[in-house]
Amino acid sequence: MEYSPIQVRNTNEITHEFKDFTSQHTPEHSLHNPSNYQSTHSRHSHDQESAVSDSESFSSGVSYDQFQSFNDGMTRLFEGDRVHDLIKQRLVSGLGLLGKKATVVAIHRNTYSGVLQQARVQSFQIIAKAMEKKCGGDANLKFGWYGGTRDEICEIMKHGFSARMIDSSCRLYGSGIYLSPDNSPVECVKKLNVGKDGLRHMMLCRVILGKAEVVHPGSDQYHPSSDEFDSGMDNLSSPKKYIVWSAHMNTHILPEYVISFRAPSNLKGYFRTPESTRTPTSPWMPFPSLISALSKFLPPTTTKLIIKYYRDHRAKKISRQELIQQVRKIIGDKLLISVIKSFRTKMLVTSSNLEKKQWFKQEPVLE
Repeated sequence: MEYSPIQVRNTNEITHEFKDFTSQHTPEHSLHNPSNYQSTHSRHSHDQESAVSDSESFSSGVSYDQFQSFNDGMTRLFEGDRVHDLIKQRLVSGLGLLGKKATVVAIHRNTYSGVLQQARVQSFQIIAKAMEKKCGGDANLKFGWYGGTRDEICEIMKHGFSARMIDSSCRLYGSGIYLSPDNSPVECVKKLNVGKDGLRHMMLCRVILGKAEVVHPGSDQYHPSSDEFDSGMDNLSSPKKYIVWSAHMNTHILPEYVISFRAPSNLKGYFRTPESTRTPTSPWMPFPSLISALSKFLPPTTTKLIIKYYRDHRAKKISRQELIQQVRKIIGDKLLISVIKSFRTKMLVTSSNLEKKQWFKQEPVLE
């Protein structure tokens, strides 16, 4: 099932196709495949917007008059609009337990009404077409979440990303702009600050990924490792982070929507899932042995990062549970479980061999 394309007003008939994320042809970790940039007509009309009273109240109790709207380059989408409802559903479902406590207050769409904004869209289209040719017909266009304060988002919408916005939270995956896949907004929400009005804000952006490469935690990378690659991911099969290098941040990212929502100020405990509560650790596998085993599979920078967290634990800066969570976040459960199982198997074999040796030593020799 496909939604009608969304027309971007005042951009020389430029439109963007918005497909239902439940389509069987859509990758699991993508809301849709935004690959069609041809001019089409849209059912999204201004009549719907004008039909809603400015005094409409939100379910959070904040009226539209009280809500501090974004600049003139944004237009609000309302309940009942298919795009509004799809984005809302995707955000709420992606937040897990927090989704039940979150209230979407407003969704705004970027109209690209200015001359420079129109040029920005056209530039994005040109880059996307060029990437298609480079990658054999697939530019790997995705949607990704990016969070910030209201002022930061307004600045991005008006001027684009700036150097100070490059992710500096230890730059875990190198120097660039980190976005969360559309079905995984949790990582983005964790870093959001709550405004004075109690709201958090995120942008839903189109992203040109091209051919992505795996970027390991602890990397100091700031551009593609070779001409073969165009962007980065923390995991190619199930990414939680899209990494757009700083040189491409204003050509490969196109902000389209701003979502303002209300959620509990303290988010601790809301991001636990049944899968994440099953800690794949073993009390008889020392961390030094685990690190030694992991070093055979991980690059040196990632191993050093795990060692750093282990030292922080030894210095009582973080708890054992926090150490385990960091290790799981860095390497993933699949590798961790595999290493622990391998260690356990070796321990059982060693124990069995020792028992056999002891048995033969204790048994009398038959004459």
